[in-house]
Order: sequence, then C-alpha cells, then structure tokens
Amino acid sequence: MALWRPAYVGLGSNLDDPRAQVNAACAHLARLPLTCLVLASPLYGSRPLGPIAQPDFVNAVAGLLTRLESQALLAELQAIEAALGRPPQHERWGPRIIDLDLLCYARERRSGPRLTLPHPGIPERNFVLYPLADIAPDLDLPGLGRVAELAGRLPAEGLTRL
Repeated sequence: MALWRPAYVGLGSNLDDPRAQVNAACAHLARLPLTCLVLASPLYGSRPLGPIAQPDFVNAVAGLLTRLESQALLAELQAIEAALGRPPQHERWGPRIIDLDLLCYARERRSGPRLTLPHPGIPERNFVLYPLADIAPDLDLPGLGRVAELAGRLPAEGLTRL
C-alpha cells in the first residue's frame, strides 16, 4: 500500500464569482480518492500577472495528505478544473474560472513537460507564498528553501487578505 505523502495545491480564480470557485475547488479536493484535505489557507485577493487586462484573482493554498502518486494527483487536479468549467485550451496569463497548481509533493523534485516539482514560480509569487506561509511556514521546498523565508523576501504588494 502506498504511503501518505504531503502535497500543497495553489488555487486561483478571477471569473464567475472567484470566491465561490475557490471554495468549490476546495470541496472537490476534500473528495479526492486516497486523499485527505488537511488545511486550507485564508483567501487572498491579488492582481493578475502578465499583460492581459482582467479582473483581480482570489487565491488560496490547500494542504493535502495523499496516497496518489504525483502524476495521478495532477490528473485529478486537472479533472477538477474541467468539472468546474475550465476549458482545456486557455490563454497563458489569461483570466480563468479555476486554476489548480500542484506546488509541491513530498520531497519530490522533477522537471518535465507536464509537471515540475516544486512549482518553479513559487519564489516570485506572493499570492502563492503568503497563503502557503499561513498553513506551512516551516515547509522546506526542495531546492528553493523554507516557505517563511521565501515569503519574507517578497512584498505584499497587490495582495489583500480577504
């Protein structure tokens, strides 16, 4: 039988009642097979990244314990996105109904076309680091460092706790 492993998922939405979308995604995470939703951060409002004019985001991070392998967990996250109405093809940096990013999975390090762990954008994204620091400040992200230290390096500019 597979071991229970910790995993952290970033959630974000800026379309169709973003708070409700993030809360619905959390409810879906709680129903994943072989997985327990352990913690969810407070919600944060954040300005969008990239050049596209769009509404502000609502973001959060969820902490899971799972027996799913990282690739299987990623597939489940993508299935939740589809169930909540995210189209399979979407504009990079564009608006979205829901976005679920597998931020880290146990101590796994991988770099591939479908999955890179830990998520390479974590150190530059206050909308990921601040909610992650709320639930796992002492988490050591392999190759990146401790969450609280990474969050301490980024200003809260454009970020509002909701």
